[in-house]
Amino acid sequence: MSDDDRIPASQLPSGAVRRAGNWAVGNRDGEYFAVSRRCRHQLADVSKGGIDADGCLVCPWHGARYDVRTGEMVAGPRGFLGYHGPTPGYTQFVRGYARVLRLRVRRALRRGDDVVVER
Repeated sequence: MSDDDRIPASQLPSGAVRRAGNWAVGNRDGEYFAVSRRCRHQLADVSKGGIDADGCLVCPWHGARYDVRTGEMVAGPRGFLGYHGPTPGYTQFVRGYARVLRLRVRRALRRGDDVVVER
């Protein structure tokens, strides 16, 4: 584990997502998670996203939603490039290949004052 794979727990309140090296680390109602940082849609940095009411990680660009336990895209995206809106057919296509190319998932644990990503 490198220092890049950790983040001070004080920077990760419930509902927050932050970057820790190559990982998006979040706090889902007191449960920490770590997933790879690049959205499977257009490679947005999901560490700049948020957590919705269902506990899913939401991409900041087009709203694709991910189950943080499995890395699976469960909804979205809602747009492409600079467009934000309905994309019939395209959304299903993206979700299809995202089933195979899930976000990588690692355990994130509190250790002392830090949250660390296990390898």
